[in-house]
Amino acid sequence: MVCNFNRKPLESPGMSLQKPKLLPPVLFALLAPCLIAAAHANPYETTLKNGLRIIVKEDHRAPTAVQMVWYRVGSIDEVDGTSGVAHVLEHMMFKGTPKVGPGEFNRLVAAAGGRDNAFTSRDYTAYFQQVPKEKLPEMMALEADRMRHLTVDAKEFEQEIKVVMEERRMRTDDNPQSKLFEQMNAVAYQAHPYRRPIIGWMNDLETMTAADARAWYDQWYVPNNAYVVIAGDVDHQAVFALAERFYGPLEGRPLPARKPQAEPAQEGLRQLTVKAPAELPVLLMGYKAPVLRDSAKDSDPYALEMLGAVLDGHSAARFGKKLVREDKVAVSAGVEYDATSRGPGMFYLHASPSEGKTVADVEAALRAEIARIQKDGVNEVELKRARAQLVASQIYKLDSVFAQAMEIGQTESANLSYKDIDRMLQKLQAVTAAQVQAVARKYFNDDSLTVGILEPQPLDGKPRRPAVATRH
Repeated sequence: MVCNFNRKPLESPGMSLQKPKLLPPVLFALLAPCLIAAAHANPYETTLKNGLRIIVKEDHRAPTAVQMVWYRVGSIDEVDGTSGVAHVLEHMMFKGTPKVGPGEFNRLVAAAGGRDNAFTSRDYTAYFQQVPKEKLPEMMALEADRMRHLTVDAKEFEQEIKVVMEERRMRTDDNPQSKLFEQMNAVAYQAHPYRRPIIGWMNDLETMTAADARAWYDQWYVPNNAYVVIAGDVDHQAVFALAERFYGPLEGRPLPARKPQAEPAQEGLRQLTVKAPAELPVLLMGYKAPVLRDSAKDSDPYALEMLGAVLDGHSAARFGKKLVREDKVAVSAGVEYDATSRGPGMFYLHASPSEGKTVADVEAALRAEIARIQKDGVNEVELKRARAQLVASQIYKLDSVFAQAMEIGQTESANLSYKDIDRMLQKLQAVTAAQVQAVARKYFNDDSLTVGILEPQPLDGKPRRPAVATRH
């Protein structure tokens, strides 16, 4: 068989990633082996003397390049009293260095014909630029400059902390679904840092100082706590030489000790109610679940991924078919589960009741679908369809240089290796119906469950926000 990948990307720069359409089973069976084999056939890697890793994925289909700088630090590393500092520092990274003035970073990227942004998560903070390939050296120089020479000016900080507080008000305080998710995490996790919101508690933001941001930068923003992922129409040897030129002179230094942060075992059902203006109630059910720690030996996270696809992976999945279209008990119902993270995992079920139905009705319906799998399992037809959907979503990532870089970076951020991505995909394909039934029986019990309910409140005649469960 000959596999031809010389085609235009399906995704244009700046577009958000969408769930792909399901590949026809016959076409999937024919193409999957070739596509999977090519998924990560050529990443090249080197480590500079200062500890900075450089990972390069060559893709010569378009004359563009993506640079992503990933720092192994996120809200998981924060302490009480300074929640949100990782995200605040992300904002401050655009406030200049002795060489580049405030706001100049974005202007220089735009002048180069590119786009840039940054994002903070529980586990990492990342920065990226997507530019014409000939502009990559300029981008590497800019990132290297702010990796160790950031100016944390008190006046700039005072302005930016107000921006972050307003961001919190818009995204969380004035968003009932985000508020529900935030409160749910604070109840579900008692000891682990995941109990704190990434954007931070408002009181911590109000009392944060430029010195807090500076201390965070000095602690964590060093070459030996970062890795650079570059993907696109580049030559890896040339990129390595550029990395040595721009990043090589930066000095690494010992990192603060990271102590184990284990969440105590949950010993019973936890419940909470959040009252906020909304159109409909929202039910959020979170079960403690494992994540990948050893991609070769672990099996349950793969089975949980497959379970999620059976329940909510495509238009004919169980939740949409049974709860929304057939029984009409819910206007929406879905699943969220991420098998890769530095901290503990959660498997979320969420739904909003239809008119005339209650939160109790949708909870009973969600529980009934889980119980049906626990008792009867899943059939091979729906398993094959879910498997095709999951693998197709991985395959379509190959059409975006940005998505390829993201996949490498996110895998590494969870203390896994990008070299194991193909193996992880193969293990996902090998999940059996028996394994799906086994994880449904093993992890879905009330002792590990936290239930959150959004109870809608009126908004004095103003338009109410739609009650769509979202996660931030």
